[in-house]
Amino acid sequence: MMTVWVALFLASVLVWATKNVGFVVPGKLLKGELMSGLADAVTVCLLASLVVLQSVGVGTDVQVDARLPALVVAGTLLYFRLPFLVVLIAAGGIAALLRALELLP
Repeated sequence: MMTVWVALFLASVLVWATKNVGFVVPGKLLKGELMSGLADAVTVCLLASLVVLQSVGVGTDVQVDARLPALVVAGTLLYFRLPFLVVLIAAGGIAALLRALELLP
């Protein structure tokens, strides 16, 4: 249990240090194409990892259930730029249908 607190403390110090480095770095370095692209890429990667973790992760195990096909449907509909409400209804409908037919838990 102690290692969790050590990891939390180290992560907090890392976040604090990263935030304070932002005040020291000259503004012209942060406004370039590279930093803008890097910030976009990091944001997308973090969000994608959170979505995948919430979709197939159960504790420390990987579980494939109705959320995964719903995620695939949602991603496909978003790729084709359908309205977000349509995406939510379709993904929820797929998950509900798969669970109702007992094809996936």
